[in-house]
Amino acid sequence: MDGELISVGTEILLGNITNTNATYLSEMCARLGISLYYHTVVGDNAGRLTKTLKQAWARSQVIIITGGLGPTQDDLTKETAAEVLGWKLTQDAHTKKRIENFFKEHLKIQDVKKIPENNWKQAMVPKGAQVIDNHNGTAPGLILEQDGKSMILLPGPPGEMKPMFEEAIYPYLRKRQPEVIYSQMVKICGVGESQVEADIQDLIQKQKNPTIAPYAKTGEVHLRITAKAKDEKEAKKLCKPLVRELKARFGKNIYTTEEKKTLEETVVELLADQNLTLATAESCTGGMVAARIVNVPGASSVLKESFVTYSDRAKRKRLLVKKGTLAKEGAVSSKTAKEMAKGGCFTSGADVCVAITGIAGPDGGSKEKPVGTVFMACCYKGDINVREFHLSGNRSKIREYSTVNALILLRDTLLQNFKKK
Repeated sequence: MDGELISVGTEILLGNITNTNATYLSEMCARLGISLYYHTVVGDNAGRLTKTLKQAWARSQVIIITGGLGPTQDDLTKETAAEVLGWKLTQDAHTKKRIENFFKEHLKIQDVKKIPENNWKQAMVPKGAQVIDNHNGTAPGLILEQDGKSMILLPGPPGEMKPMFEEAIYPYLRKRQPEVIYSQMVKICGVGESQVEADIQDLIQKQKNPTIAPYAKTGEVHLRITAKAKDEKEAKKLCKPLVRELKARFGKNIYTTEEKKTLEETVVELLADQNLTLATAESCTGGMVAARIVNVPGASSVLKESFVTYSDRAKRKRLLVKKGTLAKEGAVSSKTAKEMAKGGCFTSGADVCVAITGIAGPDGGSKEKPVGTVFMACCYKGDINVREFHLSGNRSKIREYSTVNALILLRDTLLQNFKKK
């Protein structure tokens, strides 16, 4: 089934907000097996929106539109969609009652007369449309079916759109698919995007069913395996050989095959399984590694302490880095990273400590140590692994990549010592 996404809102075109809806819906459509060929952003302009909807209707079976369902005059999506399909607007009593209850219950407005008049605009719907209740706002969702095609209108705020999609639209689209779609995620760390693509090129070239879709993340590559079959059991069976092949090719670099599991979750699980405690010692990342660990429920059982030692004095005082090391090797060096990791274990009493020191920029670099130079060390009960990186990008990107690589180093260290046991 072919589909496309249309995001309505001048604020998106101006860069005032990030279009996270498109990212979310693209991923959900991939799970459903809907082939998206177009993403369009159009401003709050009736003429341009009409042209966009007509073009989409002519070429796609499913059009998902977000935004423009509000109560103001520049919210034109519903009216324009009805006009394009030749449908009349009529007041929906059920939606009007829900809007009234929303103001009474959530905004504590008891007098119906005090509800802004323009909000009743949201109770006007194309006659014959399937109305989807909005449990988090006042704008209902709408499904317009005609000539075997569907135009789906969703509110723009993600807090309203996502629950509505998951509760009503996902099941609706699932029923429209003649076959069952099943997806399996394979998440890889420690291998670059281009290398992963090269390593699976032969699989991509001969793919039919199942298919492989790579997604590049910061420091990671995710591969979605998707199969179509008459039922879920058969679809899972189709995915298994391909997942096995990927495991054979990437080995320990695959950290999970679970859709929602994160890299930091696998690290916390490894620590917990081995009854180990952790400390982090960070300079250029300023606590970002610790923050990722703390994102995991139950992290308190493994994380003992976190040090943010930005200055040389802090490195000496908190992590026992030698004054001579800082003077001779510099704060950004292999030896300093080693001493930070070792000192973090000693000071906190943790079994493991991962340490990071680097130059995130935009200033501070030199010919010998340019911006993006980062050293990391992981101390595991006295044994220390060190890695050197030369990262590119702006300050934010260098810090993000440093954080992910520190988690990868920590994971690799734990796996190595787990094997030794």
